Amino acid sequence: MSSRPLYRDPMHDGATDPTLIWNRAERAWWLVYTSRRAGAPDLGDVSWVHGTDLGVASSADGGATWLYRGTIEGLDTEWGRHTYWAPEIVDDGETYHMYVSVIRGVPQTWPGHERHIRHYTSPDLVRWTFRSTLGLSSPYVIDACVAALPGGGHRLWYKDEADGSHTWAADSSDLHHWQVRGPAVTISGHEGPNVFTLGGRHWMIVDEWRGQRVLVSDDLDAWEPRGLILDRPGTRPDDDGFGHHADVVVTGEEAVIFYFTHPGGGRRSSVQAARLRVRDGELTCDRDEPLTGPLLPVEGP
Repeated sequence: MSSRPLYRDPMHDGATDPTLIWNRAERAWWLVYTSRRAGAPDLGDVSWVHGTDLGVASSADGGATWLYRGTIEGLDTEWGRHTYWAPEIVDDGETYHMYVSVIRGVPQTWPGHERHIRHYTSPDLVRWTFRSTLGLSSPYVIDACVAALPGGGHRLWYKDEADGSHTWAADSSDLHHWQVRGPAVTISGHEGPNVFTLGGRHWMIVDEWRGQRVLVSDDLDAWEPRGLILDRPGTRPDDDGFGHHADVVVTGEEAVIFYFTHPGGGRRSSVQAARLRVRDGELTCDRDEPLTGPLLPVEGP
């Protein structure tokens, strides 16, 4: 049975925005996440959610246990301490591509500070090379999600804070150059889009800060709202409150959703996991269901 909570960062106790990627060389799953500084001094502002690194934990037993490994280095393109949020990592079979939200410095306020999504590549998930800052719909974009298109190429979904915190989309044929398509989901303010295919249909979840909004699509263009998941507190340790900014790994006819919580409503955060299934055309999630056996394929995807 997996640990409950699944993972806590042993350095800052602020693991958020998890993403999962198979490390081909290590033959292990890597959990890469925003490492919020939950123990930073309380200055009465939001500086504690800035100045963050990308934390890394690894699992060689299919996600049952996780070992903290450190933080990703070499992402800075200028002098100073900067903020790195919400990584998305795609493996094209030879190269890893990371799309990460970046803010200059350590802001003490939300407004007035641009947010951009940068593209990096790596041969091994350790050494990263800066490729570009994506030219998207505004200079206030975060939370990249990338998925392959059935006809070839990839689509990027992201939060545009300048457009009411709606999800926008952009397409690429090579994972390097992106053409903005326009708004994709505008039914609410939200963040953290994640797209996956399960049960023969395409699904998107977005964090509405009151649970995960579920949307479904047959073509990755038009999205139909289908209720909420992770909107009711769980009973497991640290699993109270809403489930925030999630990643999904599909494992055959089921999937596993990795999300974070703020136990007790405080600063610290924990990563949790739950199974997703499609039943009668609806995406279901029971966050109290016991998780037995490997969560993820031990030999990789």
